[in-house]
Order: sequence, then C-alpha cells, then structure tokens
Amino acid sequence: MCGICGEATFLGQPASVEAVAAMSGCMVQRGPDGDGVVARGRVAFGHRRLKIIDLSEKAEQPMVDPALGLTIVFNGCIYNHKELRAELEAKGYSFFSDGDTEVISKGWRAWGTELPKKLFGMFAIAIHERDTGRVILIRDRLGIKPLYVSEGNGRLRFSSSLPSLLAAGGVDTTIDPVGLNAYMTFHSVVPAPRTILSGVRKLPPATLKIWEPDGRTKEEVYWSVSYERSAADVARSFDEWREEVHASLRTAVKRRMVADVPVGVLLSGGVDSSVVVALLAELGHEKIETFSIGFEARGGEEGDEFKYSDIIADRFKTSHHKIMIEERRMLDALPGAVQAMSEPMVSHDCVAFYLLSEEVRKYVTVVQSGQGADEIFAGYHWYPKVADSNDPAAAYAEAFFDRDNARYHAHVSHDYAGADHARAFVEEHFDMPGATDAVDKALRLDSTVMLVDDPVKRVDNMTMAHSLEARVPFLDHELVELAARIPGQHKLADGGKGVLKDLARHIVPKEIVDRPKGYFPVPGLKYLEGKTLEMVRDALGSEAARSRGLFRPEYLDALFENPSQHITPLKGSELWQCALLEIWLQTHGI
Repeated sequence: MCGICGEATFLGQPASVEAVAAMSGCMVQRGPDGDGVVARGRVAFGHRRLKIIDLSEKAEQPMVDPALGLTIVFNGCIYNHKELRAELEAKGYSFFSDGDTEVISKGWRAWGTELPKKLFGMFAIAIHERDTGRVILIRDRLGIKPLYVSEGNGRLRFSSSLPSLLAAGGVDTTIDPVGLNAYMTFHSVVPAPRTILSGVRKLPPATLKIWEPDGRTKEEVYWSVSYERSAADVARSFDEWREEVHASLRTAVKRRMVADVPVGVLLSGGVDSSVVVALLAELGHEKIETFSIGFEARGGEEGDEFKYSDIIADRFKTSHHKIMIEERRMLDALPGAVQAMSEPMVSHDCVAFYLLSEEVRKYVTVVQSGQGADEIFAGYHWYPKVADSNDPAAAYAEAFFDRDNARYHAHVSHDYAGADHARAFVEEHFDMPGATDAVDKALRLDSTVMLVDDPVKRVDNMTMAHSLEARVPFLDHELVELAARIPGQHKLADGGKGVLKDLARHIVPKEIVDRPKGYFPVPGLKYLEGKTLEMVRDALGSEAARSRGLFRPEYLDALFENPSQHITPLKGSELWQCALLEIWLQTHGI
C-alpha cells in the first residue's frame, strides 16, 4: 500500500519535478517507509512507500528497469505475484527483487494490455515506456485503489489522492455542477470519472488508459461482471451455492494474508467481518488480532456493538481490542478525518474508521475488512423494494437517494440547479446489457459504482491516514463473479444475504446471524448538538461559504432551526451533509 503520483507533458516542456515532489509530499501517511522521484525529460514519477511485501530496498519505487526500458509506480498488492513470477521466469525473465512491483513491470513487457486480467489484487499502476514515450495508467477491477487525474495546459498529472493534485497547483477548483448533484442526491457518491471539482477526474475501475507522447489517448475497460446465468446456475441448489461461496470466500481470505508484516481484522460484530475471522480460524490462524470501536450513545441510539464482537472474539480466541471513543476525542479527530478524505464523504463512520485505524496501526500494518458483502450478496433493504417494482430505477432512487430533483432545486442555489443527473445516471446504468433481473441491476450499480465511491473509498482514505493497509476479501473478483451468478431469490432469502447468512450459521455463533442489521454507529454526527453543532454553524456561516453560495439561505435556516428533523432516507443528517462539503472545501484551501 503506497501513494503514487506523476506528470507527463505533451508540448515539449520537461516534467516539473517540483510539482511531483509537492504531490508526493502530501502523501507521507500513505507511505512513510520511503519516497522517491524519477524524472526523464517529459515524464516524472513519484512514490511514497509503505513496506508490506519485500521489505528490502530492492523493491523501492519508482522502480526503473533499464533492460526493459520501463519505469513504474504502483499502489496496492498483487496477491498472486509469486505464481506470476514463476510463469515469467519460465518465459526467461530474471528478477532483482522479491516484491510484486517488479512482477508488474515484467508482466507488462510479457503480456501488454492483457496484464491486468492476470492480476489478482488491488492496484493503481502507472508505467512509462522509455522507447515509445507512452504513459499507461491502470486501476483494479473494483476500484479499491484510488487514482485521480488532472489534465490541461499540455500536461497530465495523476495521484492516489485528490488533495495532492491540488498541492501541485494549476487545478480548476470550481464546483462541478454534475458532481454536486451526485453528492447531494446519490448519498455523496460521485461516479467516475467525475469528482466534485471541475478540474479533477478519476480513472474508472477496471480501466486501462494510454497517453501517447503527443497527448492522444486510448482507453480500455478490461473487466466487467455479468449477471447472466447458465441453465446449470439456475438449477443449482441453495446448499450447493452455499458450499461454492464457502470455498471461494475461504480462498479470498487466504489470498489476503500474503504479507511480510502482521495482518489483523476489523471486527464490527456483524456477519461479514465475523465470517472473515471464522475463515481465518478454519485456515489455521491462531490468536488473530481483532479490533472493534464504539462511541458514546446519543438520542437513545447505542454507539457500539461490543456485545456482538465479544461473542466472536471469545468463540475464536482472538487477541481482541475494544476501543471506546469519547465525544470529545471524536470532535478532536474530525479535522484529521476530513483532511484524509480525497473527496467529501458524508457517511458518519468516516471518523470511526479514522480513529479505529489510528489504534489498529499500533499493533498491525495490514487488516482485513468486511466491506462489500452487502453489495455483492444483496444485504441492503432496497433490494426487495427494487425486486417488487414495475420501475426498478425509480424504486432504487426512492430508497437510496437523499433527495429528489425538486427538493434538490429547493436546497441549492440557482447557479447549481439543473438536470436530474444522478437519476439519469442510475437509469442509464440499469439499462446496460448483462443484467436483466431488477435486483441484479441494482447489485451491479452498487458493486461497481456506489461501493467504489463510498464504503471502499472511505476505508482506503481513513486507514491510509495512519499508514494502515486494508484488504477486502468480499471484493475478490472471482467471488464477485460467482455471487453474480447466484439467482436473486437465493440472495434475497432470509431478509437478504441469504446464501452468506446460511454459510455464517455453519461457521459462527447463530446469535451473530439472527440479530438486527447494524451499521457503524456514530450518533454524535447524526444528532448534531453542542460543540458539533457549533462547528457546523461556523463552517456554513463563514465568509468562504457565503461567497461560494452553494445552498439557499432559507434551506440552511430550516436545517439549523431543527437539525434532527432533517434526516435522509438512509438515516443521515442533511445538515451534516451540507456542512461536511463546506468543511472539506475549506480544509483543502478551496
């Protein structure tokens, strides 16, 4: 896990080493174990290293291979790097390091654009070909690793972090109206390639893009998940699907233990993280380091789920760490959590993951997490609503969107009111080929779009703020492909995640499965009052906010008059949503 950045120019000028160094300097926490910049004329790459695989300096980056004429920077982990190394050695390639970075560079020379299809893992990759002058960017299938891009003035810049692009200067920081519509409507999800800023884009998941020396580009989507099913898939029994999921998930968990440093588990006490712990125990791991977090109760809502995580810790004899956070500490941590956000993320549990990661990093460098199970196995409450609707896209929007377009127009200033971009995006995505069933359409949207730009991005940003690598076994692409083939009725069974819950009943205590669905509770950001409310009022009442004029004054007045009455369908605070965007913009000097 690392931070990558770079610049390529197209009008004959040399790349700015100063700009690359500025970008790299913003990502120290993504890679505190080493840094470097390599510049060759019109191309310069920078890297921040967090040592996970091959802890020696032989694996330092940017990695230059003079024999192949390749320079590479890479963020992530290739879980099958040893198998690919053996395949490349059989082709005659020799290696000077033991890490996965060199496997990527040799693999690019051997397989070219077929390379990402052979990689099992999470990755954002940049390659410069000395002999052709081309620059190649590649992002993993499920978008687990971020990759932001800024183009203009005859140059390309890229980085693992949006704020690091800002540090290099020359970025158009005006608000993208389509991005704002998505943020306010699609529960802070701004689908790739857009961001909230007009001058920054992000490489979509499963995408390989090539920039020629003259600036011409070519883009390829190298993977997609299909929800089409064979006759055998339809005929396969529920029990058979459970066993297939068991085997595939066990493999996914095993793959994510590849490391030369200790690996732990973020244990919420829910089904998903509990299953990860159980499978690690099945694989023979003992005294697994597990971590749970809790907050002070507020508004009659509990702030921790320790009673459930304790059950798993006791059952599997883990080395368990419970972290209780007082409200004062949460408030103190908010600026750091916002600073760590590459994009504004409204979910209350950002600060939870930020604080949890700070504690976890004292014990381990890598953790496995349960993110993705709901989006892969149909765990959310809106899937049955979509299944029963004559207009699935409308049912999805009604359940998931924070506001419809009429309310959006009433909430934002006239300059930003416009077309219903978020709704149009959902309808277009639902109409794409490869999924005919309504639930499959929703699952495809959630797993390839919503998941990427909400839960997964949240975990990446908050863990990397403390130099902690998070791995997500539920997003193993082979498991995702398997889950897509499971008929919808099996996934919707038992109130959702039917197949996964049935597997869980075989390997974890039943009281973990037969419990109300929980979320990462942070009551202090849902029921705004006291110092939290003061902070929000200061942000939205500042000169910067007033001059920006994103929101209608009468809407903000209504929010402040009674914050607890303005809650979104997904139980979020409308006031916090507005304030978080403004706080993020001000934090990053916009």
